[in-house]
Amino acid sequence: MEQQPHDPPAGGPARHRTAAAGATAGAVAGRRAGRILVVDDDPTVAEVVSGYLDRAGYDVDHAGDGPTALARAAEHRPDLVVLDLMLPGMDGLEVCGRLRAQGPVPVIMLTARGDEGDRILGLEVGADDYVTKPFSPRELVLRVESVLRRVRPRTGARRLAAAGLTADPAARRATKHGTELALTLREFDLLAFFLAHPGHAYGREDLMREVWGWDFGDLSTVTVHVRRLRGKIEDDPARPRLIQTVWGVGYRFDPTGEPTPAIPTLTTPPTAPTNGPPTAPANHPPSATASHQPGARAPHPPSAAATHPPTPTES
Repeated sequence: MEQQPHDPPAGGPARHRTAAAGATAGAVAGRRAGRILVVDDDPTVAEVVSGYLDRAGYDVDHAGDGPTALARAAEHRPDLVVLDLMLPGMDGLEVCGRLRAQGPVPVIMLTARGDEGDRILGLEVGADDYVTKPFSPRELVLRVESVLRRVRPRTGARRLAAAGLTADPAARRATKHGTELALTLREFDLLAFFLAHPGHAYGREDLMREVWGWDFGDLSTVTVHVRRLRGKIEDDPARPRLIQTVWGVGYRFDPTGEPTPAIPTLTTPPTAPTNGPPTAPANHPPSATASHQPGARAPHPPSAAATHPPTPTES
């Protein structure tokens, strides 16, 4: 990895200082917040990230390549994986796919700044979040805390159901007609949000704020997750009936499954025929005959006298 994480100045945002202080207090009190697997082939980056996560109260494992990461995950199932996309040999996309095959686990992907294609690929294979490089280790810790906070069972949350779909936030379990759905963390949150707000249209910015908890970010994240969720809950993902696109707005969950009415196409009525000869447009160039007559005047509206040259007798 060429780009290194960077740390903001000590006087950075208060939310960073508060989160770090709270996490450090938890670590001092002996309450470990969970097990994190950091997968990165750059030892400097891995050391910095692992150090911040350890001070935030997490147990941290490190792997420098894909096969080692899969072996560590099989030996001690992590609560979350921080996964670099650019790994030697087996890249991060393949590692993410194989981790998903072993069972559900949240994944935060580390991607190159501005490389939208890599971010979309990471989300397509099931990454729950991504951080672009160079990044702040403190910001990464906040992302880890945010993802884990969402994946923890929520006691007292009501079970949601509509259109043959169910979502149980307490158990983090979703079904379609009684069959359990294999959803990622964000896919589950997105489905639960739609089930809780049927019939309402939401923009991608709204969904990013309500489901991801972000006030800004790459909106393609929402697009990719909607597409993946459609692939798991729709009978025909190419013609979605539950998660419908609202043109110019975003998306709406319709538990009735009624298709969105087609937008009517406006047609121009035919022009009524006229009795007289057609009139040339105002900006139409003069005819070749008029342009070659010396002292010719600009053309006038068509008339019998004006449209014919004078006869020898008249001249």
